[in-house]
Amino acid sequence: MKKFNLLKEIIVINQQQLINALNSKKVFGINIDGNIIFEPFNEKEILVFKSEPKEVKNLTEFFGSNYRVVEDDGRVLLKAGLNWQEVIKLNKSQASYDDTTADGVDRFLNDDLEKIGWYATDFDISYRKLVEVLEEKCDGTLLCIEQDDPFQFSGLGFLADDKQAFDTLFNYVKNVIQNLLDNDPLYNKDNLTEDEEEAIEFFGC
Repeated sequence: MKKFNLLKEIIVINQQQLINALNSKKVFGINIDGNIIFEPFNEKEILVFKSEPKEVKNLTEFFGSNYRVVEDDGRVLLKAGLNWQEVIKLNKSQASYDDTTADGVDRFLNDDLEKIGWYATDFDISYRKLVEVLEEKCDGTLLCIEQDDPFQFSGLGFLADDKQAFDTLFNYVKNVIQNLLDNDPLYNKDNLTEDEEEAIEFFGC
C-alpha cells in the first residue's frame, strides 16, 4: 500500500476545473490525486475536501482556515494537514479499516476479511499483525497523519482489491496456524478449544 501523509502531501488541482466546479453550484469533492468529482462519489474514493454550495470571494475563504492554498500558474496547490480530523471523518465510513483511535484496528469493513480477523484471534494473531501484512503486500492507500517528533500516527486504510487482500490474509493466517499445529506443543490436537477447531476448519489446516 502507498502512504499518503496529510501533513506532507500537496494536492495539485487544475485551477480552471476548480472554477468551473464552483460556478456549477453543485456539491463536489477533491480526491487525493487532485481530481474534482461530483456526487455520487465512488465508494473507494478518498477525499481531502467536500464542498458546500456557497458564495465566496476567493479560494482561501472557500476552503477555510484549516487548508493552505496557493494559486500558481493555472494550478491550485492545497495542503490539508491542519484539517486532518475532518478529512478522517469524511472518509471513515468507506475505509477498509480504521487505525485512528488509541485502541488501534479492531475490525475490517469487508465481511470476508472480518471473518479472517475473527478466526485469526483464536490463535493470538492480532489485527495489528494482519494490517501490517496488508500494508506490505497489498495494493491500496494508507491515508494518514504521521510525524516523527513527537511521534504521532493516525490513519485509515483503503484496499484497492478486496479479493487480493482476502487471498493474501487467508494464506498468511493459514500458514501461521499450520506452523503452530506442526511445531508448538501448546497446540496439540488434544488441547485445542472449540474456537480453535472452528478456525482450523475455516482455514483448512
